[in-house]
Amino acid sequence: MTAGYQRVDGAGPEQLAAMRDLAGRAWSWSSRWHPGELTWFWYEHGEPDPAWRTAHWRHGGRVVAWAWARGERLDLQLDPSHLALTAQLVAWFGGRTATVLDAETGLIGELDRHGYVPSDDGPFFVHLRRSLDDLPAAALPDGYAWRPADAAARAAVHSAAFDVAMPEAAYRGVLRAPSYRPELDQLIVALDGTPAASALAWVDGEVAVLEPVGTAPGHRRRGLAGAASLAALRAARDLGARDARVCARGDDGYRAARAAYEALGFRAYARNVRLVRRA
Repeated sequence: MTAGYQRVDGAGPEQLAAMRDLAGRAWSWSSRWHPGELTWFWYEHGEPDPAWRTAHWRHGGRVVAWAWARGERLDLQLDPSHLALTAQLVAWFGGRTATVLDAETGLIGELDRHGYVPSDDGPFFVHLRRSLDDLPAAALPDGYAWRPADAAARAAVHSAAFDVAMPEAAYRGVLRAPSYRPELDQLIVALDGTPAASALAWVDGEVAVLEPVGTAPGHRRRGLAGAASLAALRAARDLGARDARVCARGDDGYRAARAAYEALGFRAYARNVRLVRRA
């Protein structure tokens, strides 16, 4: 083990707190991870999958790295001044693929030294940003209304929008997340009360991140996701955020989400890169 480092394994709340601590402290526009995204990804299934493996590393009492293995896929973050830990993270993982931001050049170089090289095949996500100055109003078309978010409705619209089965109990976990703010959780319903669209923002410091945003089938192409996003971003601005970020598919296989965010004034500035271990 690299001298002076302590590894902490497990999937309890203290693991997420450690991951969020590093993500918040290391945040810049050259960082892949925002603390809000980590919170959403952790709670969206209700609780961590038993098949996941998570760990973080401390040095001098401070979190300097974390790793999250979901099968053969690795997500990770390292303090740029502790890149020597890469070897230990790779050994802990032992798997085939890792995902990083293209701006994380130091980490990409270290992973290359340990056999991980970029692979351009398959879908990828692009990162987009915009200032929260001059946000348009969040206007709704006829036939729709705003409603305070509740677990049942939010789980229903998320399940419909992303074609997944999100139980109400799972969204109750999101509501209990320490960084969740109800004013950042926007829900649009049809006049019969059917959940139609939603957007959730997370604020950390002066940056807000949208995750997730979705519209149920049958309510698309009416500007609902855009309206929900703008309402969440205006609430984030009221809480002190000055800029916002969102991720969307960047490949040609699914252009709609990126185009919708660009219509709201977001512009791409970075992309995720998939690295594959040499055979």
